[in-house]
Amino acid sequence: MFRYCSMALALMLTTPALAQNSEGPYKGMQLRIVISAGVGGGYDAYARLLARHIDKHIAGRPAIVLQNMPGAAGMLATNWAYSVAPKDGTVLLATYNALIPEPLFGNSAVQFDPMKFEWIGSIGKQQNICVTWHTNPIKTIDQAIGQNLTVSSTGASGFSATMGLVLNALLQTKIKVVLGYATNEARLAVERGESDGICGLSWSTLKASNPDWIQNKRLNVLVQTGSKPHYELQDTPLLVDLVKGEADKKVVELISFSEDMGRPFVMPPGTPENLVQAVRRGFDATMEDHDFLEDARKGMMEVDPLTGEEMKASIERNYKASPTLIKRAAELLASSEKK
Repeated sequence: MFRYCSMALALMLTTPALAQNSEGPYKGMQLRIVISAGVGGGYDAYARLLARHIDKHIAGRPAIVLQNMPGAAGMLATNWAYSVAPKDGTVLLATYNALIPEPLFGNSAVQFDPMKFEWIGSIGKQQNICVTWHTNPIKTIDQAIGQNLTVSSTGASGFSATMGLVLNALLQTKIKVVLGYATNEARLAVERGESDGICGLSWSTLKASNPDWIQNKRLNVLVQTGSKPHYELQDTPLLVDLVKGEADKKVVELISFSEDMGRPFVMPPGTPENLVQAVRRGFDATMEDHDFLEDARKGMMEVDPLTGEEMKASIERNYKASPTLIKRAAELLASSEKK
């Protein structure tokens, strides 16, 4: 009886809220979530998680549709969202956080300005790692120094390519990045022994896309990025702690600042403000939704959100870095690519 009354009370409390949210700027509209990655990866999993729950929190309850637009490690979809996508509030892009600092470093493929996107929010942060398969003799970052190591990557931009190259430049590893893999194929290459491992893939991505790798201890985790260790990787060294010299430490921090925005969602520049605010507030409410959080828990997905306003402030702050620091970071990336 008590349970029945509690359920009835919950329905009484939530139904008016849902009814109220059926009215608003998005009434009768469709919101297309464009995923800048292929099916089956971490970005895809997190975007689909959001899509299952966000509609009830956006005023007007738009119909949600999903579209994958992979290519060039997220660059294809991000360039499209900036200059081609409709600016009428019907597009929400799930992009790669690694692309956020790319304009700072003069990437010629970039056709967007991060300062002009409408930042909606991020589901969780990312702790990027460099790993080898459990049967590989290289099991620590110290063992990797001076040894040939191949890692699979989707494209030339993004952490799956740049992390290995940065390790080469700063730690004297000899990592060869093999480009051109699709999202799933890059991980299958590790299982099949085509590559020794992957660098720049986040721990949270692996938990969501390949949970058996974690549960069955199929990886050697060599190093992790970030300012502090992931709570599940306390014994894995931080890249910033391994780097010698204060200048290079600051460079690592600048290159990787976007990792705090691990699962970013943006709308095209010029999207009407009332629609941007409706989606922002809907996103924030979804991050506290019980069903969303339970769905994330079942999928082993980490939720540690940032608001759109917090993301914008971080981008503006880091884009004010000194020209000397930016130049050093760009030179580091350029020199590592030559290697």
